Amino acid sequence: MINFDFRNPTQIVFGKDTEMRAGELASEYGKNVLLHYGGGSIKRTGLYDKVTSSLKAAGLTIFELSGVKPNPRVSLVREGIRICKEEKIDLILAVGGGSVIDSAKAIGAGAVYDGDVWDFFTGAATPEGAVPIATILTIPAAGSESSDGSVVTNEEGWLKRAFGTPYVYPVFSILNPELAFTLPTYQVACGTADILAHMIERYFTNVTNVELTDRLLEAGMQNIIIHGPRVLEDPQDYDAWAEVMWTGTIAHNNLLNTGRIGDWGSHDIEHELSGKFDIAHGAGLAIIIPAWMKFVYSHDVQRFAQFAVRVFGVPMNFKDPEQTALEGIYRLEEHFKRMGLAIRLSEVEITEDSFEEMAEKGSAHDTRTMGNFVTLDKKAILAIFKLAE
Repeated sequence: MINFDFRNPTQIVFGKDTEMRAGELASEYGKNVLLHYGGGSIKRTGLYDKVTSSLKAAGLTIFELSGVKPNPRVSLVREGIRICKEEKIDLILAVGGGSVIDSAKAIGAGAVYDGDVWDFFTGAATPEGAVPIATILTIPAAGSESSDGSVVTNEEGWLKRAFGTPYVYPVFSILNPELAFTLPTYQVACGTADILAHMIERYFTNVTNVELTDRLLEAGMQNIIIHGPRVLEDPQDYDAWAEVMWTGTIAHNNLLNTGRIGDWGSHDIEHELSGKFDIAHGAGLAIIIPAWMKFVYSHDVQRFAQFAVRVFGVPMNFKDPEQTALEGIYRLEEHFKRMGLAIRLSEVEITEDSFEEMAEKGSAHDTRTMGNFVTLDKKAILAIFKLAE
């Protein structure tokens, strides 16, 4: 186990009807609130009315910025920054899933910066503060409700990039599992795939003697594998949704990073995929992660066999651990298929003629690598795309 410094400052407010506390909680940060959300879903479900009523009852002034898309765009972030600066916004309240929250984080950091917010995503600048961000989660998936990261897409070149800073940890996040009851089936499947991917990325590490976080990750992965199908079968199963929502938060709040170094190569590869083709992040991960596993499993067959045995209950083949490892990868693919997700690029009509461009962009013309468990150069990224074909 390596040294670590863990702190997560986000207040989690979990349970039924907790969205009605939005005004009470937001009022601690000032008077002017930027309400940030996506399309019309929060209005159709009545959540918009509940939240705005709560904010108004607390005497807050509401400014709005809607229109967040999956794989949120930097152009809308820049509009949010303009509003924050002109209206002296005290708090950004993101109501939605990971895309809305990531957009809000970028707005918050950019609102106290004199340059262009994209500088944070290229590494040209480092955030030195942020307007406080809070969230009301409607889509369990990204874990952005208590993480320190933001992922945004730049329409110029369709580059999907990330930055992280402690300044964008949400000050509070409201998690009511009932708000997920109306999610479309496909969105549920993509969300649970994203949650599972966050734990897989952390699980495959070269750091030894990390048994506690191994066990926590294994329990979290099993929880999603069990309860993901249950919420598909009964979208109003509160208890199953509570398990999924809380696991999604824990999966990405950095607790499960402690003492270990995760991989993150699959996420970086998928960012090229969804940046170019605008597919859902979870859908892309369901395709890329099994392909990545097939490419790297020989690096540590024992860890992949452990994954198979502890997460999927595969009987250990002591004479042939490789067979156990491969069975675990197969069962992960079967889980994604059970959730209704594609596991091959050909299933989503993405062909080999795009692989070179994505590998070139992802490797920055073969000048940077991806991943920590196994370091991936452009050639390796291309090989993973081909395994995913």
